[in-house]
Amino acid sequence: MKIVTTPMCEELVKLVGIKNYKVNKHPNKDDGDLAILLSESKVEIDSIPLKVNSAVQIFESIKKIDFNNNLTDEEIISFFDNYPLSKKYLNNNVKNSIHIKVYSNFLKDTAESMGFTIDDENYDYVVYPDYLADEVQNETQTLIEISSHNFVSKNPFVRLEKRYEILEKLI
Repeated sequence: MKIVTTPMCEELVKLVGIKNYKVNKHPNKDDGDLAILLSESKVEIDSIPLKVNSAVQIFESIKKIDFNNNLTDEEIISFFDNYPLSKKYLNNNVKNSIHIKVYSNFLKDTAESMGFTIDDENYDYVVYPDYLADEVQNETQTLIEISSHNFVSKNPFVRLEKRYEILEKLI
């Protein structure tokens, strides 16, 4: 089987030990038989869509593409060792009293994993991706801009760690 992955998922493909794969930002049927890519991507070949917007999603995505179940949960957790905020939010039991309005689904996943309450009416902050800066101009609460896919590391751990760093300053 020929596997193709996107640059944003390549790190996870490496971690599970898949050796023979091709990287293409826009996989197609000429690249392989199976694509491993972000869940919002659409392709015309069989694919395994991954979510990597929270530590739990990264953990579950690794399990999803560990086809031979070679990795134990403890081994997967060890991948988070160099990312303390991601490891902190891996248990997903954190709660805080801060209400935020969020302008994208990927940031909702991240914020919810940190215990924020998503609220479109009574909120303390507005969290939005950089590409929606024009849409938040009329907001009256403090704006928190988060870099989107185009301006961040391809490594999902590094990307998530940066987002957690920004949002943790609100707590």
